[in-house]
Amino acid sequence: MNAPAASGSSFYAGMKVLPRPERHAMYAVYDFCRIVDDIADDMQGDRASRAALLDRWRADLDSLYAGGDPGVAAMLAEPVRRFGLRREDFEAVIDGMAMDVAGDIRWPSADTLDLYCDRVASAVGRLSIKIFGMEERAGFELAHHLGRALQLTNILRDVDEDAAIGRVYLPLEAIEAQGITVGDIAAVIGDPRIDGAGQMLAAQAQEHFVTAQAILKTRPAGHLIAPKLMAAAYSELLRRMRLAGWAPPRERVRHNRLALAWTLVKLRLRR
Repeated sequence: MNAPAASGSSFYAGMKVLPRPERHAMYAVYDFCRIVDDIADDMQGDRASRAALLDRWRADLDSLYAGGDPGVAAMLAEPVRRFGLRREDFEAVIDGMAMDVAGDIRWPSADTLDLYCDRVASAVGRLSIKIFGMEERAGFELAHHLGRALQLTNILRDVDEDAAIGRVYLPLEAIEAQGITVGDIAAVIGDPRIDGAGQMLAAQAQEHFVTAQAILKTRPAGHLIAPKLMAAAYSELLRRMRLAGWAPPRERVRHNRLALAWTLVKLRLRR
């Protein structure tokens, strides 16, 4: 899954500028995402045992919100209390991980992919904007678009890594639009025409970035450096991937750390 809000130096750089309570709350959300992501992605144990681990998280979240023993969710108790984090958003993240555990996702429909992105990325955004102190209307709209933009960018970056564990998140409609017949994973992602599918998904990601950045330009209330940095870093990553394309052989495009540091400096100067 590799949720964008829980990965990479851009996440840590953005969090370091937050006040201590908000920073620690975001680290707790990061830890939650990392742990459930590992359950979905590390392939340790059979599907039933991994599903049981996710169910343990569901049960302990139920207990936390009911005022009981939070169990494995203890790290979330203070952020939930201080920032009013919603139970349904944690549940959505777990539901997204459960999609990976139930069966390896391969060429999902566009609607299924959008649901997956909402659960594993936009739900994390909905948790985050509460910590950032954003008003919910603007914040949830930002989470919708920025979460999808980040997750689609991750998917496009990780085509080969995902294929190595039996997953292809590129949507069926985009693949078939190139005249590619799905079946063997290596044949699908090894087809030069797969670049067209990547470019189609990249165009969707770019539309979400444009909308997210338009929301941020309205200067809604709250701590905005972190989402601004994520948007800047990942939109630049997407731009470079679109130039490189997705025709094999592909080389993984990585963040430019020097450019990331300079972007953070500029954002802090504009506060």
